[in-house]
Amino acid sequence: METNETKIAEDKQEYRNQLATVTDDGKRKWVYPKKPSGKFYNARTILSFFLLTFLIIVPFIKVNGHQFLLFDFLNRNFILFGIPFGPHDFHLFVLAMISIIVFIILFTVVFGRIFCGWACPQTVFLEMVFRKIEYWIEGDARDQRKLDAEEWNSKKLFKKGLKNIIFFIIAFFIAHIFLSYIISVDKVILIITQPPSAHLSGFIAIIAFSLIFYWVFAFFREQACTIVCPYGRLQGVLLDQDSIVIAYDHKRGEPRGKLKKGEEASPKGDCIDCHLCVDVCPTGIDIRNGIQLECVNCTACIDECDAVMEKINRPKKLIRYDSLNGIENKTKFRITPRMMLYSIILVVLVGVLGYLLSVRTDYSINVLRTPGMLFQEQPNGKISNVYDLNIVNKTFNETPVLIKLENPADGELKLVGKNIVLKSQEIVETKFLVLMDKSKLSKMNTPIEIGIYDGNKLIKKVKTSFLGPVEINEKK
Repeated sequence: METNETKIAEDKQEYRNQLATVTDDGKRKWVYPKKPSGKFYNARTILSFFLLTFLIIVPFIKVNGHQFLLFDFLNRNFILFGIPFGPHDFHLFVLAMISIIVFIILFTVVFGRIFCGWACPQTVFLEMVFRKIEYWIEGDARDQRKLDAEEWNSKKLFKKGLKNIIFFIIAFFIAHIFLSYIISVDKVILIITQPPSAHLSGFIAIIAFSLIFYWVFAFFREQACTIVCPYGRLQGVLLDQDSIVIAYDHKRGEPRGKLKKGEEASPKGDCIDCHLCVDVCPTGIDIRNGIQLECVNCTACIDECDAVMEKINRPKKLIRYDSLNGIENKTKFRITPRMMLYSIILVVLVGVLGYLLSVRTDYSINVLRTPGMLFQEQPNGKISNVYDLNIVNKTFNETPVLIKLENPADGELKLVGKNIVLKSQEIVETKFLVLMDKSKLSKMNTPIEIGIYDGNKLIKKVKTSFLGPVEINEKK
């Protein structure tokens, strides 16, 4: 039977049944966030400056003539910190991806959605670049509403036109930076400096990405975080009562109510229901309703609330970084068994990945006597064995490969086919023969050593075996 308490609790959760940016009839509710200010906003601005500088500069950084970071998914060619990786490093990518996912889970369990507010490219570009330009041209939220409500006139045409031209120019620039990480900065420069017909697919890609970025930052905006981003959807299963999130202290703030002029003492809570925490929210939510998936932890509500608390001489941090247990029970942050488990898994994964990276060599070489073949009788009393050679060049350089029989010295090695010249990231599979005098075989299985050389430089010495019949001494 439904109790009054249950009914009241359900009524208070009614906001969870709808998106803050969608009207009851399903139409988009455009968000006009008030221009934020405060210490968190200033800190985010400084951090954004460094993040954007990093993003723009990195494609131009080269190590030994090669890009510092490259994610060429189309050709499965990756460069991380100046080191080339290819399809043969798939196991490393799998481990790295699992490690990143576990790290994101651990980070979210501890700090909630702090990445979204401080470092996500979507938030950084939208709030720190496009939104600032919008404030500069159209004014604060109230001015923007007024401008949108006006009939089209010269002023509105000028402001809207100027804003959208600047937006597209920035989106055009972002598309170039984005493609610099995908197809390399050198190819992007070629696309820019040569006629479009010479690089038609690259030219179309730049235009397409420019339009996509322009549409996302000019129109789609917070919908990318609240509707598209899968990370936001995971909050419901990743967060718990001990996760640090941006939370409203309802115990201190409720019952909320307007503060009358001259009123110093009030039975009400500290929240004066000024609505500024809602006005400043870029996703249009009311943080006082509790944790919501639309919240990107941008801290704008903290700054705005702190400024209000300061004006009315009440303690700051009515809205703050805290856990639900911190709000409800005043408990301090603690490391939970869940956090410890994720940490242990992450340490193990990073340890294994670190070990594999430390033993990773420039070449991967495998020599195996061809399965199903024992030995072959050759003219002039020779015995031969056939071997499979698999060699991977993980370097940037083209490598001429030489194969030598190191031991025994009186044997002979013949490569099947042409000489081997390995291109960068190339895999070559070939065969070679080792020939030995039948009379010199003293046992069925003779150990041999094969040297693989890059020119005159020994890459690897491989120990394997040679099979052959042993001649019976006729004197016996």
